Amino acid sequence: MTNHLQTIALLEMSLTCGILILLLAQKVFQTEFPVFVRILLTFLIGNVFFWPLGLSMELPLAGYVRGMTGDLSVVTMLLLWSSVLPSKPIPLGFKITALIAACAFYPFALGFGMTDPYVWGYSSIALLAGVLIFAIFCGLAGWVKGTWILALALLAWSVHWHESMNLWDYVLDPFLALWSMISILLAWNQRRREKARSGFLFRAG
Repeated sequence: MTNHLQTIALLEMSLTCGILILLLAQKVFQTEFPVFVRILLTFLIGNVFFWPLGLSMELPLAGYVRGMTGDLSVVTMLLLWSSVLPSKPIPLGFKITALIAACAFYPFALGFGMTDPYVWGYSSIALLAGVLIFAIFCGLAGWVKGTWILALALLAWSVHWHESMNLWDYVLDPFLALWSMISILLAWNQRRREKARSGFLFRAG
């Protein structure tokens, strides 16, 4: 990987780590920090992860994290970054689509079956068209942020922003699939509780 791609990857991972720690802090303190504080903390924590701290570590903290997780897709990264700013909740339809895509992609990409969908990410017009159509549907459904995220992921792929030249690596990763699955299960459980609570409140007697 060239030096500028290495720097970009470390910068992205540093900001991502900063946001994850920020979100964890909000959960621990059970409060939502003001937008300015969130942005400030993200950059402060991101700086800690980006610059080498010396001691016995040869790489920045972000380098070690990246070594364990690999590069995140642009879609996952932008979803995390945008959580710092006020925005609409991510639609359930997007999560379901991401989970279905992951369930259809990863088993075959790992060797189950004769088809390898990963190669489609290099030159498949159908895959590119599918992402574009899904981005349009996000906009028509009122989730404009999703349209921008997918558009930026396609733009990043077109200019080879990351080391990978495969479109799949820009729009999907295991963390997005895992987050989608957990979010869907939590939404289903919440809806089941609300339905049970509603039935209890309006039960005769």
